Amino acid sequence: MKVANRIFEDLRPGDSAEMRRLVTLDDLYVFAAASGNYNPMHLPPEDGDGDGKAESIAPGLFVASLVSAVLGTRLPGAGTLYRHQSIDFHDRAHAGDELVCRVVVTEKREGGEVALSTEVRRIADNALILSGTAVVTAPVTRYEAPDLELPGLVVQRHRHFDNLLERAHRLPPLATAVVAPDDENSLQGMLLAEKEGLIAPILVGRADDIRAAAEAAGVDLSRFELIDVPGGDKLASARACSLVHEGRAAAVMKGHLHTDDLLTPMLDKIDGLRIGRRFTHVFVMDVPGQPYPVMVTDAAINIAPDLQTKVDIAQNAIDLANSLGIEPRVGVLSAVETVNPAIQSSIDAAALSKMAERGQITGGLVDGPLAMDNAVDLAAAKTKGLQGGVAGRANILVVPGIDAGNMLAKQLSFISHAEGAGLVLGARVPVILNSRADSAKSRLASCAVAALHHAHLSSGPP
Repeated sequence: MKVANRIFEDLRPGDSAEMRRLVTLDDLYVFAAASGNYNPMHLPPEDGDGDGKAESIAPGLFVASLVSAVLGTRLPGAGTLYRHQSIDFHDRAHAGDELVCRVVVTEKREGGEVALSTEVRRIADNALILSGTAVVTAPVTRYEAPDLELPGLVVQRHRHFDNLLERAHRLPPLATAVVAPDDENSLQGMLLAEKEGLIAPILVGRADDIRAAAEAAGVDLSRFELIDVPGGDKLASARACSLVHEGRAAAVMKGHLHTDDLLTPMLDKIDGLRIGRRFTHVFVMDVPGQPYPVMVTDAAINIAPDLQTKVDIAQNAIDLANSLGIEPRVGVLSAVETVNPAIQSSIDAAALSKMAERGQITGGLVDGPLAMDNAVDLAAAKTKGLQGGVAGRANILVVPGIDAGNMLAKQLSFISHAEGAGLVLGARVPVILNSRADSAKSRLASCAVAALHHAHLSSGPP
Protein backbone atom coordinates (compact mmCIF):
# COMPACT_ATOMS: atom_id res chain seq x y z
CA MET A 1 0.00 0.00 0.00
CA LYS A 2 1.38 3.40 -0.99
CA VAL A 3 1.37 6.02 1.79
CA ALA A 4 2.34 9.67 1.26
CA ASN A 5 1.45 13.10 2.60
CA ARG A 6 0.94 16.77 1.87
CA ILE A 7 2.70 19.01 4.37
CA PHE A 8 1.08 22.01 6.05
CA GLU A 9 2.57 24.64 3.77
CA ASP A 10 1.23 22.90 0.65
CA LEU A 11 -2.37 22.66 1.82
CA ARG A 12 -5.06 25.05 0.53
CA PRO A 13 -8.78 25.41 1.35
CA GLY A 14 -10.76 23.35 -1.12
CA ASP A 15 -8.16 20.57 -1.36
CA SER A 16 -9.94 17.22 -1.18
CA ALA A 17 -9.35 13.48 -1.13
CA GLU A 18 -11.54 10.40 -1.02
CA MET A 19 -11.38 6.64 -0.50
CA ARG A 20 -13.79 3.86 -1.40
CA ARG A 21 -14.40 0.83 0.80
CA LEU A 22 -16.63 -2.23 0.45
CA VAL A 23 -17.94 -3.27 3.86
CA THR A 24 -17.53 -7.05 4.26
CA LEU A 25 -18.70 -9.52 6.87
CA ASP A 26 -15.08 -10.05 7.86
CA ASP A 27 -14.76 -6.30 8.53
CA LEU A 28 -17.51 -6.61 11.14
CA TYR A 29 -15.78 -9.53 12.86
CA VAL A 30 -12.37 -7.81 12.82
CA PHE A 31 -13.79 -4.58 14.24
CA ALA A 32 -15.63 -6.47 17.00
CA ALA A 33 -12.46 -8.34 17.94
CA ALA A 34 -10.32 -5.18 17.91
CA SER A 35 -12.80 -2.94 19.75
CA GLY A 36 -14.44 -5.43 22.11
CA ASN A 37 -17.87 -4.29 20.86
CA TYR A 38 -19.90 -7.49 20.57
CA ASN A 39 -23.24 -5.80 19.99
CA PRO A 40 -25.25 -8.45 18.09
CA MET A 41 -26.62 -5.74 15.79
CA HIS A 42 -23.15 -5.77 14.22
CA LEU A 43 -22.34 -9.48 14.32
CA PRO A 44 -23.49 -11.66 11.43
CA PRO A 45 -25.52 -13.81 11.54
CA GLU A 46 -27.03 -12.58 14.85
CA ASP A 47 -30.50 -11.08 15.16
CA GLY A 48 -29.89 -8.16 17.50
CA ASP A 49 -33.40 -6.69 17.60
CA GLY A 50 -35.51 -9.85 17.51
CA ASP A 51 -37.16 -9.21 14.14
CA GLY A 52 -36.06 -12.57 12.74
CA LYS A 53 -33.41 -11.12 10.43
CA ALA A 54 -29.68 -10.61 10.87
CA GLU A 55 -28.90 -6.89 10.75
CA SER A 56 -25.13 -6.94 9.98
CA ILE A 57 -24.96 -3.18 10.57
CA ALA A 58 -21.53 -1.64 10.29
CA PRO A 59 -20.68 -0.04 13.67
CA GLY A 60 -20.76 3.75 13.63
CA LEU A 61 -17.14 4.05 14.65
CA PHE A 62 -16.11 1.59 11.95
CA VAL A 63 -17.65 3.97 9.42
CA ALA A 64 -15.95 6.88 11.19
CA SER A 65 -12.64 5.03 10.96
CA LEU A 66 -12.82 5.52 7.19
CA VAL A 67 -12.43 9.25 7.85
CA SER A 68 -9.34 8.52 9.90
CA ALA A 69 -8.01 6.37 7.05
CA VAL A 70 -8.34 9.19 4.52
CA LEU A 71 -6.77 11.72 6.89
CA GLY A 72 -3.88 9.39 7.74
CA THR A 73 -3.08 8.14 4.24
CA ARG A 74 -4.39 10.70 1.70
CA LEU A 75 -5.00 14.21 3.05
CA PRO A 76 -3.00 15.49 4.81
CA GLY A 77 -1.58 11.94 4.96
CA ALA A 78 1.32 10.32 6.78
CA GLY A 79 2.24 12.13 9.99
CA THR A 80 -1.23 13.60 10.59
CA LEU A 81 -2.44 13.68 14.21
CA TYR A 82 -6.02 14.20 15.37
CA ARG A 83 -7.03 17.20 17.48
CA HIS A 84 -10.82 17.03 17.22
CA GLN A 85 -13.56 15.16 15.37
CA SER A 86 -17.30 15.82 15.31
CA ILE A 87 -19.65 13.19 13.87
CA ASP A 88 -23.34 13.16 12.96
CA PHE A 89 -24.87 9.88 11.75
CA HIS A 90 -27.64 10.14 9.18
CA ASP A 91 -28.10 6.53 8.03
CA ARG A 92 -26.70 3.05 8.63
CA ALA A 93 -24.27 1.09 6.51
CA HIS A 94 -24.49 -2.69 6.23
CA ALA A 95 -22.21 -5.51 5.13
CA GLY A 96 -22.22 -5.47 1.34
CA ASP A 97 -22.47 -1.68 1.03
CA GLU A 98 -19.75 0.15 -0.87
CA LEU A 99 -18.94 3.48 0.80
CA VAL A 100 -16.98 6.53 -0.26
CA CYS A 101 -15.36 8.77 2.34
CA ARG A 102 -14.45 12.34 1.32
CA VAL A 103 -12.61 15.07 3.22
CA VAL A 104 -12.17 18.72 2.17
CA VAL A 105 -9.80 21.29 3.66
CA THR A 106 -11.86 24.23 4.98
CA GLU A 107 -9.33 26.24 7.00
CA LYS A 108 -5.64 26.52 7.89
CA ARG A 109 -4.89 27.73 11.41
CA GLU A 110 -1.90 28.84 13.42
CA GLY A 111 0.31 26.18 14.94
CA GLY A 112 -0.06 23.82 11.99
CA GLU A 113 -3.73 23.01 12.56
CA VAL A 114 -6.00 22.25 9.64
CA ALA A 115 -9.82 21.98 9.67
CA LEU A 116 -11.60 19.69 7.23
CA SER A 117 -15.19 18.77 6.47
CA THR A 118 -15.81 15.02 6.43
CA GLU A 119 -18.54 12.81 5.03
CA VAL A 120 -19.24 9.17 4.16
CA ARG A 121 -21.84 8.21 1.55
CA ARG A 122 -23.22 4.94 0.25
CA ILE A 123 -22.33 4.72 -3.43
CA ALA A 124 -25.41 2.78 -4.57
CA ASP A 125 -27.90 5.56 -3.70
CA ASN A 126 -25.62 8.45 -2.64
CA ALA A 127 -27.20 8.30 0.84
CA LEU A 128 -25.33 10.34 3.44
CA ILE A 129 -24.17 8.01 6.20
CA LEU A 130 -21.95 10.34 8.23
CA SER A 131 -20.97 14.00 8.25
CA GLY A 132 -18.77 16.08 10.50
CA THR A 133 -15.63 18.13 10.88
CA ALA A 134 -12.09 17.21 11.77
CA VAL A 135 -9.26 19.29 13.17
CA VAL A 136 -5.78 17.82 12.77
CA THR A 137 -2.16 18.75 13.16
CA ALA A 138 -0.76 18.48 9.66
CA PRO A 139 2.69 17.03 8.99
CA VAL A 140 5.60 19.37 8.29
CA THR A 141 8.00 16.74 6.93
CA ARG A 142 7.45 15.09 3.59
CA TYR A 143 6.97 11.31 3.64
CA GLU A 144 6.38 8.70 0.99
CA ALA A 145 6.42 4.89 1.25
CA PRO A 146 5.73 3.20 -2.10
CA ASP A 147 5.04 -0.23 -0.62
CA LEU A 148 4.07 -0.22 3.06
CA GLU A 149 3.23 -3.77 4.16
CA LEU A 150 1.11 -4.83 7.11
CA PRO A 151 0.76 -8.31 8.61
CA GLY A 152 -2.02 -10.26 6.93
CA LEU A 153 -5.18 -11.01 8.90
CA VAL A 154 -7.19 -14.21 8.64
CA VAL A 155 -10.62 -14.20 10.24
CA GLN A 156 -11.20 -17.48 12.03
CA ARG A 157 -14.67 -17.96 10.65
CA HIS A 158 -15.89 -21.22 9.21
CA ARG A 159 -18.15 -20.00 6.45
CA HIS A 160 -17.89 -23.22 4.44
CA PHE A 161 -19.29 -25.28 7.31
CA ASP A 162 -21.98 -22.66 7.88
CA ASN A 163 -23.01 -23.17 4.26
CA LEU A 164 -23.06 -26.96 4.62
CA LEU A 165 -25.15 -26.71 7.79
CA GLU A 166 -27.61 -24.36 6.10
CA ARG A 167 -28.07 -26.82 3.24
CA ALA A 168 -28.39 -29.81 5.57
CA HIS A 169 -31.07 -28.06 7.61
CA ARG A 170 -33.35 -28.23 4.56
CA LEU A 171 -33.25 -32.03 4.67
CA PRO A 172 -35.30 -34.30 6.95
CA PRO A 173 -33.35 -35.62 9.97
CA LEU A 174 -31.11 -38.53 9.01
CA ALA A 175 -32.03 -41.75 10.83
CA THR A 176 -28.74 -42.57 12.55
CA ALA A 177 -27.67 -45.57 14.62
CA VAL A 178 -25.45 -44.17 17.38
CA VAL A 179 -23.19 -46.94 18.64
CA ALA A 180 -22.23 -47.03 22.34
CA PRO A 181 -23.04 -43.44 23.34
CA ASP A 182 -22.18 -44.23 26.96
CA ASP A 183 -20.12 -41.16 27.90
CA GLU A 184 -20.89 -37.45 28.10
CA ASN A 185 -18.97 -36.44 24.95
CA SER A 186 -20.74 -38.85 22.65
CA LEU A 187 -24.12 -38.10 24.21
CA GLN A 188 -23.70 -34.34 23.91
CA GLY A 189 -22.54 -34.61 20.30
CA MET A 190 -25.55 -36.71 19.42
CA LEU A 191 -27.94 -34.36 21.26
CA LEU A 192 -26.49 -31.31 19.57
CA ALA A 193 -27.00 -32.80 16.11
CA GLU A 194 -30.51 -33.95 17.04
CA LYS A 195 -31.41 -30.50 18.37
CA GLU A 196 -30.23 -28.95 15.10
CA GLY A 197 -32.51 -31.32 13.18
CA LEU A 198 -29.63 -33.07 11.42
CA ILE A 199 -30.14 -36.61 12.76
CA ALA A 200 -32.84 -38.78 14.31
CA PRO A 201 -30.83 -40.97 16.71
CA ILE A 202 -31.35 -44.62 17.56
CA LEU A 203 -29.15 -45.50 20.54
CA VAL A 204 -27.44 -48.88 20.35
CA GLY A 205 -25.32 -50.41 23.11
CA ARG A 206 -25.32 -51.37 26.78
CA ALA A 207 -28.51 -49.76 27.99
CA ASP A 208 -27.44 -49.53 31.64
CA ASP A 209 -24.19 -47.77 30.72
CA ILE A 210 -25.97 -45.37 28.37
CA ARG A 211 -28.61 -44.50 30.98
CA ALA A 212 -25.94 -44.02 33.65
CA ALA A 213 -23.97 -41.66 31.42
CA ALA A 214 -27.15 -39.74 30.61
CA GLU A 215 -28.07 -39.43 34.27
CA ALA A 216 -24.58 -38.17 35.15
CA ALA A 217 -24.78 -35.59 32.35
CA GLY A 218 -28.33 -34.56 33.22
CA VAL A 219 -29.67 -35.75 29.86
CA ASP A 220 -33.22 -37.00 29.28
CA LEU A 221 -33.24 -39.97 26.86
CA SER A 222 -36.95 -40.74 27.12
CA ARG A 223 -37.75 -39.54 23.59
CA PHE A 224 -35.13 -41.78 21.94
CA GLU A 225 -35.30 -45.43 20.97
CA LEU A 226 -32.70 -47.34 22.99
CA ILE A 227 -31.69 -50.83 21.82
CA ASP A 228 -29.96 -52.82 24.53
CA VAL A 229 -26.95 -54.87 23.33
CA PRO A 230 -25.29 -56.19 26.49
CA GLY A 231 -22.53 -58.21 24.81
CA GLY A 232 -19.98 -55.52 23.97
CA ASP A 233 -19.10 -52.80 21.49
CA LYS A 234 -18.56 -55.07 18.46
CA LEU A 235 -21.98 -56.61 18.97
CA ALA A 236 -23.49 -53.12 19.23
CA SER A 237 -21.84 -52.19 15.93
CA ALA A 238 -23.16 -55.41 14.36
CA ARG A 239 -26.67 -54.45 15.57
CA ALA A 240 -26.26 -51.05 13.92
CA CYS A 241 -25.45 -52.85 10.66
CA SER A 242 -28.68 -54.80 11.06
CA LEU A 243 -30.62 -51.56 11.46
CA VAL A 244 -29.17 -50.39 8.14
CA HIS A 245 -30.14 -53.64 6.40
CA GLU A 246 -33.64 -53.35 7.89
CA GLY A 247 -33.98 -49.85 6.44
CA ARG A 248 -34.32 -48.28 9.87
CA ALA A 249 -30.98 -46.44 9.84
CA ALA A 250 -29.43 -44.43 6.98
CA ALA A 251 -26.18 -43.61 8.80
CA VAL A 252 -24.03 -44.85 11.67
CA MET A 253 -22.35 -42.62 14.26
CA LYS A 254 -19.43 -43.56 16.46
CA GLY A 255 -20.01 -43.22 20.18
CA HIS A 256 -17.65 -44.14 23.01
CA LEU A 257 -15.81 -47.09 21.45
CA HIS A 258 -12.63 -47.83 19.52
CA THR A 259 -12.77 -47.25 15.79
CA ASP A 260 -11.67 -50.86 15.16
CA ASP A 261 -14.60 -52.17 17.20
CA LEU A 262 -16.95 -49.96 15.20
CA LEU A 263 -15.65 -50.90 11.75
CA THR A 264 -14.80 -54.60 12.12
CA PRO A 265 -18.45 -55.80 12.05
CA MET A 266 -19.10 -53.49 9.10
CA LEU A 267 -16.44 -55.32 7.09
CA ASP A 268 -18.17 -58.68 7.46
CA LYS A 269 -18.84 -60.02 3.96
CA ILE A 270 -22.34 -61.25 4.80
CA ASP A 271 -23.79 -59.05 7.54
CA GLY A 272 -21.60 -55.98 7.18
CA LEU A 273 -21.93 -52.83 5.08
CA ARG A 274 -19.37 -53.47 2.33
CA ILE A 275 -20.24 -52.38 -1.22
CA GLY A 276 -17.07 -53.44 -3.04
CA ARG A 277 -14.69 -50.60 -2.23
CA ARG A 278 -12.22 -50.19 0.59
CA PHE A 279 -13.43 -48.28 3.61
CA THR A 280 -11.64 -44.93 3.55
CA HIS A 281 -11.73 -41.88 5.77
CA VAL A 282 -12.09 -38.26 4.65
CA PHE A 283 -11.57 -35.13 6.70
CA VAL A 284 -13.52 -32.23 5.21
CA MET A 285 -11.55 -29.24 6.52
CA ASP A 286 -12.81 -25.66 6.75
CA VAL A 287 -9.54 -23.73 6.85
CA PRO A 288 -9.83 -19.99 7.66
CA GLY A 289 -8.72 -17.94 4.68
CA GLN A 290 -9.17 -20.74 2.13
CA PRO A 291 -11.75 -19.99 -0.58
CA TYR A 292 -13.12 -23.55 -0.51
CA PRO A 293 -13.16 -26.60 1.80
CA VAL A 294 -10.12 -28.87 1.67
CA MET A 295 -10.42 -32.66 1.98
CA VAL A 296 -7.62 -34.76 3.46
CA THR A 297 -7.70 -38.50 2.80
CA ASP A 298 -6.88 -41.05 4.20
CA ALA A 299 -5.79 -39.90 7.64
CA ALA A 300 -7.49 -42.43 9.91
CA ILE A 301 -8.02 -45.93 8.50
CA ASN A 302 -5.61 -47.13 5.80
CA ILE A 303 -2.09 -47.16 7.23
CA ALA A 304 0.11 -47.73 4.17
CA PRO A 305 -2.28 -47.91 1.20
CA ASP A 306 -1.19 -49.64 -2.00
CA LEU A 307 -2.16 -48.35 -5.44
CA GLN A 308 -5.54 -50.10 -5.58
CA THR A 309 -6.45 -48.77 -2.15
CA LYS A 310 -5.47 -45.28 -3.27
CA VAL A 311 -7.83 -45.66 -6.23
CA ASP A 312 -10.69 -46.23 -3.76
CA ILE A 313 -9.43 -43.41 -1.52
CA ALA A 314 -9.50 -40.99 -4.46
CA GLN A 315 -12.83 -42.22 -5.85
CA ASN A 316 -14.60 -42.08 -2.49
CA ALA A 317 -13.39 -38.51 -1.92
CA ILE A 318 -14.49 -37.47 -5.41
CA ASP A 319 -17.95 -38.93 -4.81
CA LEU A 320 -18.22 -37.05 -1.52
CA ALA A 321 -17.11 -33.77 -3.10
CA ASN A 322 -19.78 -34.14 -5.77
CA SER A 323 -22.35 -34.82 -3.05
CA LEU A 324 -21.38 -31.54 -1.38
CA GLY A 325 -21.51 -29.55 -4.61
CA ILE A 326 -17.72 -29.12 -4.70
CA GLU A 327 -15.85 -29.46 -7.99
CA PRO A 328 -13.39 -32.28 -7.24
CA ARG A 329 -9.74 -31.41 -7.92
CA VAL A 330 -7.58 -34.22 -6.55
CA GLY A 331 -3.94 -33.51 -5.80
CA VAL A 332 -2.02 -36.72 -5.10
CA LEU A 333 0.73 -35.69 -2.70
CA SER A 334 4.37 -36.70 -2.58
CA ALA A 335 7.59 -35.03 -1.50
CA VAL A 336 8.22 -33.94 -5.09
CA GLU A 337 6.27 -32.98 -8.19
CA THR A 338 8.24 -35.20 -10.53
CA VAL A 339 8.22 -38.99 -10.75
CA ASN A 340 11.14 -40.44 -8.80
CA PRO A 341 11.56 -44.24 -8.92
CA ALA A 342 13.01 -44.10 -5.39
CA ILE A 343 9.83 -42.49 -3.99
CA GLN A 344 6.90 -44.89 -4.20
CA SER A 345 4.32 -42.19 -3.52
CA SER A 346 5.43 -40.31 -6.66
CA ILE A 347 5.00 -43.46 -8.77
CA ASP A 348 1.54 -44.13 -7.29
CA ALA A 349 0.56 -40.51 -7.90
CA ALA A 350 1.54 -40.67 -11.55
CA ALA A 351 -0.37 -43.93 -11.97
CA LEU A 352 -3.51 -42.44 -10.36
CA SER A 353 -3.30 -39.42 -12.65
CA LYS A 354 -3.06 -41.64 -15.73
CA MET A 355 -5.85 -43.92 -14.47
CA ALA A 356 -8.12 -40.88 -14.19
CA GLU A 357 -7.27 -39.94 -17.78
CA ARG A 358 -8.28 -43.45 -18.88
CA GLY A 359 -11.59 -43.39 -17.01
CA GLN A 360 -10.57 -45.73 -14.18
CA ILE A 361 -11.25 -42.93 -11.70
CA THR A 362 -14.25 -40.79 -12.60
CA GLY A 363 -16.11 -37.66 -11.58
CA GLY A 364 -13.20 -35.29 -11.01
CA LEU A 365 -9.74 -34.14 -12.05
CA VAL A 366 -6.73 -36.02 -10.69
CA ASP A 367 -3.11 -34.85 -10.91
CA GLY A 368 0.13 -35.96 -9.32
CA PRO A 369 2.66 -36.22 -8.03
CA LEU A 370 2.35 -32.80 -6.40
CA ALA A 371 4.27 -31.44 -3.43
CA MET A 372 2.13 -29.72 -0.84
CA ASP A 373 3.09 -26.20 -1.89
CA ASN A 374 2.33 -26.58 -5.59
CA ALA A 375 -0.85 -28.54 -4.84
CA VAL A 376 -2.53 -25.66 -2.98
CA ASP A 377 -0.69 -22.48 -4.05
CA LEU A 378 -0.98 -21.14 -7.60
CA ALA A 379 2.20 -19.09 -7.34
CA ALA A 380 4.18 -22.16 -6.29
CA ALA A 381 2.63 -24.19 -9.12
CA LYS A 382 3.51 -21.52 -11.69
CA THR A 383 7.07 -21.31 -10.37
CA LYS A 384 7.47 -25.04 -11.08
CA GLY A 385 5.81 -24.67 -14.49
CA LEU A 386 2.86 -26.87 -13.52
CA GLN A 387 -0.35 -26.46 -15.50
CA GLY A 388 -3.81 -27.98 -15.59
CA GLY A 389 -6.91 -27.70 -13.46
CA VAL A 390 -5.47 -29.13 -10.24
CA ALA A 391 -1.99 -27.73 -9.55
CA GLY A 392 -2.27 -24.80 -7.17
CA ARG A 393 -6.02 -25.38 -6.78
CA ALA A 394 -6.34 -28.86 -5.28
CA ASN A 395 -9.25 -29.28 -2.86
CA ILE A 396 -8.79 -33.02 -2.28
CA LEU A 397 -5.38 -34.03 -0.94
CA VAL A 398 -4.58 -37.73 -1.23
CA VAL A 399 -1.71 -38.39 1.17
CA PRO A 400 0.96 -41.14 0.88
CA GLY A 401 0.01 -42.81 4.16
CA ILE A 402 -1.68 -42.41 7.51
CA ASP A 403 1.33 -40.69 9.13
CA ALA A 404 1.35 -37.85 6.60
CA GLY A 405 -2.45 -37.60 6.56
CA ASN A 406 -2.84 -37.52 10.31
CA MET A 407 -0.11 -34.91 10.71
CA LEU A 408 -1.53 -32.76 7.93
CA ALA A 409 -5.08 -32.85 9.31
CA LYS A 410 -3.95 -32.03 12.85
CA GLN A 411 -1.65 -29.25 11.63
CA LEU A 412 -4.61 -27.70 9.84
CA SER A 413 -6.73 -28.04 13.00
CA PHE A 414 -4.33 -26.93 15.71
CA ILE A 415 -2.05 -24.49 13.87
CA SER A 416 -4.25 -23.18 11.06
CA HIS A 417 -7.41 -23.24 13.25
CA ALA A 418 -9.41 -25.36 10.82
CA GLU A 419 -12.52 -27.28 11.77
CA GLY A 420 -12.74 -30.83 10.42
CA ALA A 421 -15.71 -33.05 9.66
CA GLY A 422 -14.86 -36.77 9.65
CA LEU A 423 -16.62 -39.41 7.59
CA VAL A 424 -15.94 -43.04 6.64
CA LEU A 425 -16.84 -43.81 3.03
CA GLY A 426 -17.08 -47.02 1.04
CA ALA A 427 -19.82 -48.45 3.25
CA ARG A 428 -23.48 -48.83 2.37
CA VAL A 429 -24.26 -45.70 4.42
CA PRO A 430 -22.16 -42.79 5.71
CA VAL A 431 -20.30 -43.53 8.95
CA ILE A 432 -19.83 -40.46 11.15
CA LEU A 433 -16.50 -40.64 12.96
CA ASN A 434 -16.19 -38.06 15.71
CA SER A 435 -13.29 -37.56 18.11
CA ARG A 436 -13.49 -36.57 21.76
CA ALA A 437 -11.40 -33.49 20.84
CA ASP A 438 -13.91 -32.34 18.21
CA SER A 439 -15.60 -28.99 18.72
CA ALA A 440 -19.36 -28.55 18.54
CA LYS A 441 -18.96 -27.09 15.03
CA SER A 442 -16.99 -30.15 13.87
CA ARG A 443 -19.57 -32.56 15.28
CA LEU A 444 -22.40 -30.73 13.56
CA ALA A 445 -20.46 -30.48 10.31
CA SER A 446 -19.80 -34.23 10.31
CA CYS A 447 -23.53 -34.87 10.58
CA ALA A 448 -24.27 -32.27 7.90
CA VAL A 449 -21.77 -33.86 5.51
CA ALA A 450 -23.30 -37.29 6.16
CA ALA A 451 -26.82 -35.98 5.55
CA LEU A 452 -25.85 -34.25 2.29
CA HIS A 453 -23.95 -37.30 1.06
CA HIS A 454 -26.88 -39.60 1.84
CA ALA A 455 -29.31 -37.24 0.10
CA HIS A 456 -27.13 -37.11 -3.01
CA LEU A 457 -26.78 -40.88 -3.17
CA SER A 458 -30.51 -41.37 -2.60
CA SER A 459 -32.13 -38.80 -4.84
CA GLY A 460 -29.66 -36.10 -5.85
CA PRO A 461 -28.46 -33.01 -4.00
CA PRO A 462 -30.99 -30.77 -2.23
